[in-house]
Amino acid sequence: MNPIFIDGYSSHRRMLLALVLSSVFIYCDHKLASFETARTYFQSLVSPLQYIANTPKQLMDYASDNLVSRSQLMEDNERYQMNELLLNEKLLQLNILKQENDRLRKLLASPVKSEYKKMVAEILAVDSDPYSQQIVVDRGELDGIYEGQPVIDDTGVVGQVLHVGANNSRVLLLTDITHAIPLRVHRNGIRLIARGTGSVSQMEVNHVPHSTDIKVGDLLVTSGLGGKFPQGYPVAEVIYVSDSSEKEFAQINIRPLVNFNRLRYLLMLWPESLATNDRADSVIKESEQ
Repeated sequence: MNPIFIDGYSSHRRMLLALVLSSVFIYCDHKLASFETARTYFQSLVSPLQYIANTPKQLMDYASDNLVSRSQLMEDNERYQMNELLLNEKLLQLNILKQENDRLRKLLASPVKSEYKKMVAEILAVDSDPYSQQIVVDRGELDGIYEGQPVIDDTGVVGQVLHVGANNSRVLLLTDITHAIPLRVHRNGIRLIARGTGSVSQMEVNHVPHSTDIKVGDLLVTSGLGGKFPQGYPVAEVIYVSDSSEKEFAQINIRPLVNFNRLRYLLMLWPESLATNDRADSVIKESEQ
């Protein structure tokens, strides 16, 4: 007579098997990059779901933007007029500074650096994992996006592209604990390395001697070292510098200029070499036609 209930693998054996398989998969992904193709495929596969999930938010934003009162419109109009006056005044100052800068460059025989190729992208999703600072944007491989590409907004550097799908990409933010970026102090040119802390409002600078000339309020910009981020883009502001000599290095905390909680539109940058190649290709195509 056959027994009704047959004992299978115990829970301990199943747990051991799961740990072994997980270790094998982690090693293959980290050392051999065996799942890059699968990751790209699934990134593209979930793209329609991300668009669908983002549709209610877009509808709500559209409704809230259009359902405003007459008094709100009048207040906004008055504020816009004041902002226009202020911006026009600043524009006059910038034109004067630009003319002076052009004169200095001619004197120093320093050619003006050509602009980088740019593309606007919109955020589709934000990573819900509190230990991972990543976002998803609506630009992918079909738009020419590549891994390691720098990403900025109107206030400063946001991060770099981590994974690329066909129609969207995943961006690693500066504040992620795995991210580091070479910077320099705008005031005196001192170079240093900043790392993310996992907090959207704070980063840190390590291995800086106490004698280094860094002050609270200093602006930190990209140094251009490493070849990923173009030089001169603002990144953060120094908010704390320790004056204690008990530790070997100074403790320096900085605050990113970008408000990561309010990101919506980003700017994808291409290195000057790629932008130059694109312009050359377009010239060749026009000449062939």
